[in-house]
Amino acid sequence: MGARLKVLFVCSRNQWRSPTAEAIYRDDARVSVRSRGTSNSAVRTIRENDLVWADLVLVMEQKHRSRLLANFPDLTKFLTIHVLDIPDDYGYMDEELVQLIRIAADPVIDDFQTQSHTKS
Repeated sequence: MGARLKVLFVCSRNQWRSPTAEAIYRDDARVSVRSRGTSNSAVRTIRENDLVWADLVLVMEQKHRSRLLANFPDLTKFLTIHVLDIPDDYGYMDEELVQLIRIAADPVIDDFQTQSHTKS
């Protein structure tokens, strides 16, 4: 198996959703993961080097995708950014949040890996 897919999870403040996703996938052999927030008040605010690092960006809401496209137009031009549609209604590692992330992210990760292998 080749290098692991580098997945960046993004929400607003990097407090509940994206850190939960990072924790869920931290020990997944398919991926290397990071989480960041789009807000200036985020625990870990997204920077250019995060987007350069990532193969795939999974954002929680459309507004996160829009902000990345607006703030980093050159870096996001050829980057796959997928919206998971997970609202900010949960705390860190909330059981329902964990389920929603897995249901939304697993198929995207699997599809991206399949597409990457067919291109090489």
